Amino acid sequence: MKVCVFAASSSRINGEYGEVTASLGAMLAEAGIEVIFGGGGIGLMGRLADAVLENGGRITGVIPAFMKKEGWGHDGLTETIVTEDMSERKKTMFNLSDAVIALPGGIGTIEELTEAITLKQLSLFHGPIIILNTLGYYDAFLAFIDHMVAESFMRFEHKGIWEIANTPGEVLAALKREPGRNEEWRKIAKI
Repeated sequence: MKVCVFAASSSRINGEYGEVTASLGAMLAEAGIEVIFGGGGIGLMGRLADAVLENGGRITGVIPAFMKKEGWGHDGLTETIVTEDMSERKKTMFNLSDAVIALPGGIGTIEELTEAITLKQLSLFHGPIIILNTLGYYDAFLAFIDHMVAESFMRFEHKGIWEIANTPGEVLAALKREPGRNEEWRKIAKI
């Protein structure tokens, strides 16, 4: 299995986010799950990559050429794929992955997560989407989704597109679960 992990590049965040990320990276490596990520060498991306590698796992970074030129990439990855731009980066990451995990992050991570949800809503991505809600980071985002549903901008049923995990162990359990029926979410996308 290959999982795409979206995560922060900020190095100024609460250290507990990094500890949880490192724990997840170790667990993924030990489970033999290959990681696809944005290729960054700092913040949660760097912690994830280091933990996967330290535990004998495989991790592929997908990074736009301008970011690599800036020196933002991780130098020790199993594989690095350089893309022309951000759009090609995301497309490549989705195409290589069987599942998506969103760790806490900034606007880029939110954009990647919402694209994953949108693709699944349109039946263009079928894998699990798991949100790791470390320290309640995504609580306000999830409340906003509830507001979208309440105002009929999103169907209630589409809240079944993703799963919330509060610990790395819950993420692994969600990845190992037998998938339910393959929803064709597109059939109910129109409101």
